[in-house]
Amino acid sequence: SRMRKVVLSTICSHDGAVDDPTRAFPAATEPPAPPSFDEELATHEARLLEAQDAVLMGRGMYDEWSRYWPTSDEQPFADFINGVTKYVVTSTPLTTEWGDARAVSGPLADIVRDLKSLPGNDIGVHGSIELARSLLAEGLVDEIQLAVAPVLDPVGRRLFDGLPELQR
Repeated sequence: SRMRKVVLSTICSHDGAVDDPTRAFPAATEPPAPPSFDEELATHEARLLEAQDAVLMGRGMYDEWSRYWPTSDEQPFADFINGVTKYVVTSTPLTTEWGDARAVSGPLADIVRDLKSLPGNDIGVHGSIELARSLLAEGLVDEIQLAVAPVLDPVGRRLFDGLPELQR
């Protein structure tokens, strides 16, 4: 059986801005709405999600998404994120019920090692920029999948800020 991978996927501008995907791919309707994807991006997303059966996310994103996704019909992501096992990096108990969600704590390297030692498919990181940056800084990401929008955006956080050294 193949080794589980940690796969980080996010939407960003050419210069790495990640805070507001609607600036990168304009929304189809009034905000808050998902970015409008073309068919190629939708196909890519579906393939990416099919390979994942767990998600690692930060607490802030969990609290936000647990209010949004359970009632969303934006597919394929809604069915995926509502049904997948969610490992939430947090030091306090989860207060919102949302499918199969489990609080995990401790050093990230230990959390990732433990998750990768379990049988299963890839472990996704979607959004959760602070967590994503920490995982990147510690060399814990196996694969990066970026949907890069044809814009340059001076606003917001940069996914790759704060890396300690060159990473291959």
